[in-house]
Amino acid sequence: MLTLSEVETLARAAHEGQTDKAGRPYAEHLQAVAAGVRARGGDAEQIAAAWLHDAVEDEALSEAWLHEAALSDRTKAVVLAVTKRAGETPETYAARILATPGALLVKEADLAHNADPARLAVLDAPTRARLTEKYARMRTLLGLTGAPDLTGDTGHAG
Repeated sequence: MLTLSEVETLARAAHEGQTDKAGRPYAEHLQAVAAGVRARGGDAEQIAAAWLHDAVEDEALSEAWLHEAALSDRTKAVVLAVTKRAGETPETYAARILATPGALLVKEADLAHNADPARLAVLDAPTRARLTEKYARMRTLLGLTGAPDLTGDTGHAG
C-alpha cells in the first residue's frame, strides 16, 4: 500500500504545472483539502483520497491507474465518488457522495477550501458570484448547513 507521503508526492507530480482559477499552483488546493480532512478527524484513507480527489476528474491520473494503484478499496471508492462525470446533475453527484462511506468529509473539506473568501476574493465578480452560488448549492444538496467550516484551511488561493 502507498503511504500518505507517497500519495502526496504522486498527487503533486500528477498536477505539476496546473494552476487554479486564481493562477496558484494546484497542489496548494490539494494540500489544503488534505489538511481540512485531517482537521475534521479524517483517517489516512480519507486523507489519501483528499490528495487524489481531483486527479481522475482533471485527467491528471486515469481511472485505470486508480483501479490498479496500491490504495485501499475505500480510498479508491471515495476518489471515484467525488469525481464529477460529464453531463451529471449536481443531485446525482451529491447522491453518490452521500452513498459512499467517507466521501462526504472529503467533499466538505474541498468545498470549504473552494469557498474560502480569501481564495474567492482574487477572482472577478461574476466568477466569484457563480462559484459562491455553486458551492452553496452543493453544500445544501449534501446536507451541510450553515457557513463552511474552514478548519484546516491554509487560507491560500490554491
